[in-house]
Parts: sequence; structure tokens; C-alpha cells
Amino acid sequence: MTTVGEFMTTRLVTMDGNDTLTAAAQEMRDSAIGDVVVTDGDNVVGIVTDRDITVRAVAENLDPNTTALNRITSKDVITVSQYDDAVAAADLMRTYAVRRLPVVDDGRLVGLVSMGDLAVEREPQSVLADISADDPNN
Repeated sequence: MTTVGEFMTTRLVTMDGNDTLTAAAQEMRDSAIGDVVVTDGDNVVGIVTDRDITVRAVAENLDPNTTALNRITSKDVITVSQYDDAVAAADLMRTYAVRRLPVVDDGRLVGLVSMGDLAVEREPQSVLADISADDPNN
């Protein structure tokens, strides 16, 4: 059995829900990532992706300089443990139609697993794995 902890991403960017969309977008750009995990102290309260900023904020004419992440955060976050089976993580993604799962240990964020991570691990010859393993094209 391959566990989530064997291939999860540990290079995480977290932000407070009161931070602005602009700050999140700049962090995503500077870190060459497509999401930030929104936290309240040590608790994971949501995830915001670059797509969320576009569809939930810009398309709705929200001001990215004043709109807080909490306003567009995907809530009811499904999490996994680093000891969970990779296949079970993939099943959760399919069931809940999500592309990323925060990995927690005793409620503390320790990683993130994405569809791309699963593809690289489980189907390294797939197109998604090839794209996911490539360097970002900022």
C-alpha cells in the first residue's frame, strides 16, 4: 500500500482568511503554485485556488484589493492523514469532486496532496502526470 505521506507536497503556503485576494494571488505567483490553504491559527478552514479568485471574485466584480479570502474560500474541506492509502485519497477526490486534499496529523496541517501528485505516483506515464511533473510556466 502506498500512503499519502510518501508523495504529498510539504512545501505549503498558508494564509489567514482575512488576507486579501491580491495578497493570495501574489503569493501564488511568487511561489509558483495554484492554491493557498486558508487557516485560522492551526486549523485548516479552506482552500483558495487561482481559479477561485477568477471565477468567484473577478467574474463577480469583487475588488481583489479589499476582498478577504474568507469571502471566496472553499469550505467544508475534506482532509486525509499522511498514513491514509493513496487509492482512498483518490476515491475521496472523485467522491467530493476536489483536486486537492490537505493532509493533517492530529489536526495540524502537514502537507497537501493533489490530483497531479496522485497521477505522478500512480500513473507516471499519463498526460496528467507528465504535466504535473513539469516546471511551472509562469
